[in-house]
Amino acid sequence: MALTPSRNKDEAGSKAGKIAAADEVLLREIDDAVRQDDFAQFAKRFGVPLAIVAVLGLAAFGGFLFWQNQQEAAMEAESEQLVAIIDQFEAGNLSQADEAAALLTQNSEGGAAVLAELTRAAVAVEQGRSAEAAAIYGAVADDASAPEALRNLARIRQVALTFDERKPSDVIATLGPMAVPGNAWFGSAGELVALAHLENGDQAQAGALLSEISKSDEVPASLRARARQLAGLLGVDAIEDVEELLEEQGVAPAGEGNGAAGI
Repeated sequence: MALTPSRNKDEAGSKAGKIAAADEVLLREIDDAVRQDDFAQFAKRFGVPLAIVAVLGLAAFGGFLFWQNQQEAAMEAESEQLVAIIDQFEAGNLSQADEAAALLTQNSEGGAAVLAELTRAAVAVEQGRSAEAAAIYGAVADDASAPEALRNLARIRQVALTFDERKPSDVIATLGPMAVPGNAWFGSAGELVALAHLENGDQAQAGALLSEISKSDEVPASLRARARQLAGLLGVDAIEDVEELLEEQGVAPAGEGNGAAGI
């Protein structure tokens, strides 16, 4: 009989443990149910708006991809038209090139339209319509939306066509910022600025600028040669390397080319 209380105590503890475990399971189930109910309520409340946002996002992304594809297709088409216009120009079909360039200008924008306008100006020059060409170049040069490099090119062409009508000081002020070493248009702008200095009677400035042009590796060889000749006429020695100059002009230095004769 002494063991009975102990056994009852163990049985009571075992029952209490089972009840506690059952309570814990029940609480977990209740917690899960509450969470599921919260999610269901959230989905019921916000599910449709979220789905709409997702659909709109996908539609916007798809629209962007479509727009990007259309832009690339348009650019490719414009490039093909520009190539065709240039081919017409080089073939001497100036009227056809001018008409096609005018049409491209009307139906496009950005760089393609600017290049088409520059082509129209070049056609006008070839056809002897210098005033019209200068006006087109001036319009491109004044177009703030056009690429800077093309605006500068147009300004140089405009000044070149109207050089005789301008004051030397105007030419120097207009092209002076480009007539510096390192600028992409140093050679073309520098030559015109040097001629303007000559018009002003400033041979020293003109000669110094022409000498710089003749020594610049970034200037086309034909322009360097012309600048070297003009500088020489002004008494400025623009020859930095005689052997390099002879090689550039296709002349063999003295003592070379005769080796076979001595064998």
